[in-house]
Amino acid sequence: MLYLIYLPLLYFCLLLYFRLAVHFQITDKPNHRSSHNQITIRGGGIVFPLALLLHFLLNGFDYPLFTSGLLLISLISFYDDLKPLANKLRLLVHLISVSLLFMQTDLMTYPLWIIIPVYILVIGTINACNFMDGINGITGAYSLITILSLYFINESHISFIKSDWLMVSALALLVFSFFNFRKKAKCFAGDVGSVSIAFIIIFFLLLLIIQSGDLKYIGLLLIYGLDTVSTIIFRLIRRENIFEAHRSHFYQYLANVKGWPHLQVSSLYMLVQGLVNLLIIYSDWDSLAFLVFILLSGLAFVGMRFVVEGRERLMGRGLANEKISK
Repeated sequence: MLYLIYLPLLYFCLLLYFRLAVHFQITDKPNHRSSHNQITIRGGGIVFPLALLLHFLLNGFDYPLFTSGLLLISLISFYDDLKPLANKLRLLVHLISVSLLFMQTDLMTYPLWIIIPVYILVIGTINACNFMDGINGITGAYSLITILSLYFINESHISFIKSDWLMVSALALLVFSFFNFRKKAKCFAGDVGSVSIAFIIIFFLLLLIIQSGDLKYIGLLLIYGLDTVSTIIFRLIRRENIFEAHRSHFYQYLANVKGWPHLQVSSLYMLVQGLVNLLIIYSDWDSLAFLVFILLSGLAFVGMRFVVEGRERLMGRGLANEKISK
C-alpha cells in the first residue's frame, strides 16, 4: 500500500515541477553538443532526492547523514542547473556530501590509505554518471537495472539495507522514465538528477561492499565505467581538456553519428549491464579473477570502439566534420 501511495504522489510532484520549470524557464535549448533538437524541461531528476527525502521523513528518519548529504549535493546540483557554478564550490560541496555518506557507512573508521582513494573513486563516479546523462532514457534505464539488481541481491543473497529504500528509488526512476524514456522526452534529468541518483547508488553499493567484503559488486557499474574511462584515455591521447564538455562517449557516437535511436542505445546499455550483473551475482570470483574480468572487459570494449568508430576518429581525426543526426 505504501508503494501504491508513493507512485502517484511522485508523479504529481513531477507534474508540479514541470509547471514551475516552464514558468521560470528551466529548460535545455539545443546547441552544437546536444543530442536533442527541441527545447526540453531540465531538472526532472529532482524526483530522485525528493522521493528519498519524503521516505526519510515518513519512515523513522533512517540514514540521516546520507540523507543530509543527498539533500546538500542535490541542492547545489539544482543550482548548477539554473546558472553556472564555480568548480571549486561544486567540488567543496561534493566533498562535504561524500564525507557525510562515508560517515553513514562507517567508512571513516577505515585507514587513511583506503579512505583517500575511495574519495577519488566516488567523486569521479558521480561526475562520470553526470557526463553519461546525454541521451533520452539512458539515466533512467541504466540506474533502474542497477537498483533492481541491488534489490535482488538484498532479498536473495545478502541483506545490506532496508529494502524499502531500494523500492522507493526504483519507483522514482519509473516515474522519471515515464517522462524521459521517449523519442521526444518531456524532461531531462539535469545535474540534479544524474548527480543525485549516482550519489544514491554509490551509497547502496558501499553498504553492500562493506557488508559482504566483496569488491566484485563494483561491476554493477561496469558499462558506465568502461565508456567513461576509455573516453578519458582517448581524449588524453588527442590532447583534449578532459574537463571540458564534449560528445566523445561511445553512446554519443552511436546516437549522434551513427544515428541510432536514443531509446535503442539506452536499452542496449541497460541490457548489457543487466547481463553483467547476473554474471557478477552468480559468480564466485576471488579478487584476482575479478581483476582479470575487468581487464578483459576493458580490452574488449576498447577493441569494439576501434572496430565501430575507427582508429582515425579515436586518435584525433574525423571529429571536426561530424554532424549530430536529426
